[in-house]
Amino acid sequence: MRIAIIGGGPAGLYFAILMQRDMPGARITVVERNQADDTFGFGVVFSDATLDAFRDADEPSYRAITRSFAYWDDIEIQAKGATHRIGGNGFCGCSRRTLLMLLQERARELGVQLEFRREASPEDFPDADLIVAADGINSPIRQAHAGHYQPAIDLRPNRFTWMGSTRPFDAFTFFFKETEWGIFIAHCYQYEPGASTWVLETDPETFARAGLDGMDEAASAAFLEGVFAEELQGHKLRTNRSTWRQFPMIRCAKWVRGNTVLIGDAKATAHFSIGSGTKLAMEDAIALHRAFMAPGDVATCLERFETARREVVEKTQHAADVSLVWFEQVRRFWHFHPSQFAFGVMTRSKAITWDNLLLRAPDFVAEAGQVFAAGAGGNPRDVPLFQPLKLRDLHLPNRVVVSPMCMYSAVDGVPQDFHLVHYGARAMGGAGLIFSEMTCPSAGARITPGCAGLWNDAQQAAWARIVGFAHDNGSKMALQLGHAGRKGATKLMWDGMDRPLEDGAWPILAASPIAYYPESQVPREMTRADMDDVREDFVAAARRGDAAGFDLLELHCAHGYLLASFLSPLTNHRLDEYGGGLENRLRYPLEVFAALRTAWPAGKPMSVRISATDWADGGMTDADSLAVARAFRDAGADLIDLSTGQTTADAAPQYGRMFQLPWADMIRNEAGIATMCVGSITTADQANTILAAGRADLVALARPHLTDPSFTLHAAAQYGSKAVATPVQYGPGRDALFRNSRREREELMELRRRARPASPAPF
Repeated sequence: MRIAIIGGGPAGLYFAILMQRDMPGARITVVERNQADDTFGFGVVFSDATLDAFRDADEPSYRAITRSFAYWDDIEIQAKGATHRIGGNGFCGCSRRTLLMLLQERARELGVQLEFRREASPEDFPDADLIVAADGINSPIRQAHAGHYQPAIDLRPNRFTWMGSTRPFDAFTFFFKETEWGIFIAHCYQYEPGASTWVLETDPETFARAGLDGMDEAASAAFLEGVFAEELQGHKLRTNRSTWRQFPMIRCAKWVRGNTVLIGDAKATAHFSIGSGTKLAMEDAIALHRAFMAPGDVATCLERFETARREVVEKTQHAADVSLVWFEQVRRFWHFHPSQFAFGVMTRSKAITWDNLLLRAPDFVAEAGQVFAAGAGGNPRDVPLFQPLKLRDLHLPNRVVVSPMCMYSAVDGVPQDFHLVHYGARAMGGAGLIFSEMTCPSAGARITPGCAGLWNDAQQAAWARIVGFAHDNGSKMALQLGHAGRKGATKLMWDGMDRPLEDGAWPILAASPIAYYPESQVPREMTRADMDDVREDFVAAARRGDAAGFDLLELHCAHGYLLASFLSPLTNHRLDEYGGGLENRLRYPLEVFAALRTAWPAGKPMSVRISATDWADGGMTDADSLAVARAFRDAGADLIDLSTGQTTADAAPQYGRMFQLPWADMIRNEAGIATMCVGSITTADQANTILAAGRADLVALARPHLTDPSFTLHAAAQYGSKAVATPVQYGPGRDALFRNSRREREELMELRRRARPASPAPF
């Protein structure tokens, strides 16, 4: 087999090693444009898990690499005059040049042909069975065939540069330094005795104010030595092609073209803040080798590689994306208490959570928990999820919220026994706040014939019974009022969600006459008289909600429903004073909210649900969402309920764990209003992490509550919290649950203590 590898970095060399070892008869050539020892940067970093993968892939190169590595167990965060040190991380660093030299030596031992200072392209190897394009972040091969590989390159705004120093470290260290120009960040680690890497980063505004765009390498190094004089401890910064740059997040729709395959940074990048670039590259090599060790021709093996590897790469990129955005927005969190700030640093990528840190750094987690409890006025022994929250006169005993979930089971808008059991079970399960499903202020406002309403006495009485039962069992209840707009007169969810009724449809209204699906009913564009009627319907429903005993009122302005159709430019094409710019698009939703705020008791809080992004080109931007949140805040809202999408049928959401959390974080910390986060949040651990990191104030869970009405009680037992109400009839069961959970916690902690290796000695 003839294999040509273009690019002599870690990815190309490692693949050559693995293939030459297992296919001794193969003719493998690695071609590199640079000199053998010519390398950008200073050190590379791997986790223990990555090293385990290297050991399994090739024992000799693993031994050579680990002999040259510097190990550490701790992460140290220095910010805002405080230092936090968190153990149990398991990292190691190595000189990038040393890594390349070791891989080159191993490749030569096996018979790989190495050629340096040679430019090459796939056309130079017409007899090759396989061509591996490992030609780096600026891959000429990817660029030459961009129409096939379809790269998407997102050039991130922060500026960064790689430098080195002789200052030693015994931990991976983050320095956050506030200056007269702005905040500078240093990501630092030792990679060999007397040598450490310093990745220096700042936002574009700080970069410009400091005048760094006009400085060369030497001047930049001198400037940064002044910024980090205390942290350098008398050591100097060294440069090695240390130009300022912006990080390109690269994704490719395809990795394979004929017999050519992209690997490493040529096909996908991951931000340096999670130390994953070289890791991804070498693990690509392992995966590509594994694909060729299975039966099949070259095309089959390449398809196997891309199919098996893509999900892992995309997950890593997602974690890196979340991490890099945290660093881009560090100013957002700068007002936090130092321990909360440090907790945010540790949990920024969602890979590390409250429970994970609790096992590795219990003292640090205890400190973060106590800071949160002090701010909430709660018990310092309780985790964030079981801290109280006050909104106006409403006192919530915990932060667990049952999301508003349409059940489509009402009859003529009247909640049934199903609803009493549904909401009542979650109340007995201990949730602090339970939202009603979207409840409609008129028959014409319904999504489906099964939607609940609040426009007559029978509906009010049914809701009063449900709310009273929830109150008797320790939960508060929120009423979500919404009008379906152009998504009305549709089938029950299980018969075809958002699909138009074939029989019995009613006329529908919207900001503009735009059908949701091509086959959907076209709504009538609202007139001023329609607006008056709908506003008064909302007010009348709110008054009924107050009489029924609801504790909080939410106005639904999301998911493409009536009020959302005014907010989004995708659904508001009006030419009057209610269309055009955001200020005009906000006019009618704010009018309805103001009328509700007047009708709703002053001591009871109000929230607004918005779709922070439409997941579609031309839709709501982050700036729009911030402006919307601020407008509702100024009008008297106490809470913003952050959801996304469902505005148009062709939206393309990017689903994942806690995928809507970034907008709750943004609104909370930039608009200065409490937020509720929703969206693929499934565990109490995730909820504690979100709250402790200051990314939301309430955590709403939907599907977990569908399968476990006692989600809150189980979470309370897991953490030993008493901040949960339980019916007296269920007392024996609760006591047994708490005893068993305490025993399990103690056993788990003991196992962890025994299993955890001692931290390595400092360098």
